[in-house]
Amino acid sequence: MGQRLGVNVDHVATLRQARRTVYPDPVTAAALAELAGARQITIHLREDRRHIQDRDLRILRDTVQTLLNLEMAATAEMVKIAYEYKPDVVTLVPERREELTTEGGLEVAGQRESIAKIIKNLKDGEIAVSLFIDPDLDQVRASHKVNADRVELHTGRYCEARNDKERARELARIVDAAKASAKLGMGVAAGHGLNYDNVQAIARIQEIDELNIGHAIVGRAVLVGFERAVREMLDLMRDPG
Repeated sequence: MGQRLGVNVDHVATLRQARRTVYPDPVTAAALAELAGARQITIHLREDRRHIQDRDLRILRDTVQTLLNLEMAATAEMVKIAYEYKPDVVTLVPERREELTTEGGLEVAGQRESIAKIIKNLKDGEIAVSLFIDPDLDQVRASHKVNADRVELHTGRYCEARNDKERARELARIVDAAKASAKLGMGVAAGHGLNYDNVQAIARIQEIDELNIGHAIVGRAVLVGFERAVREMLDLMRDPG
């Protein structure tokens, strides 16, 4: 299968932190996801540590058998943490403390100099860098100019579309951004809001080599178990219709 599934285990940690217990453990969930066929584990270490903790990152770095993708804000503190634990990929994301989830893509075009500096620091540490961006051609071009290895296209507007016309328009934006990113030599991922009902149209886009999906898989896992939830998502990706 061409596309890699990155399973985001943040919301396993959300469930744990709701009661400040030691369970359910996102480390265990990551192992089950890999057993079911995931080829990447994605976590977002937020500045306020609302779900994933430093302990999780430390253990996952030692136990993940595939790829570890660390989502993080573009800050000096997070660069230092990335240097310490050396994830396979860092994905730079925008972050606001009051948001429920990441609300939009990184504004690369408007802060090229500062983002370029952070990317250089990470790449000097031999860490590949992806930028989480809206499917906008200006952001794609800016990502290339700051020397990002990859981009992850924000699929939120597509997932939240209220009708077929709006959904088709947002899908076309994703297709155009994916093609432009690939043409510029960057790897292309997609994620945010993808679920069992809307993933197939994104899985059909040839330029996209990775999907990062968390909330939908964790929500389904509560009902059917983690391995089955991952396998059902992989089945949809393998046969996108």
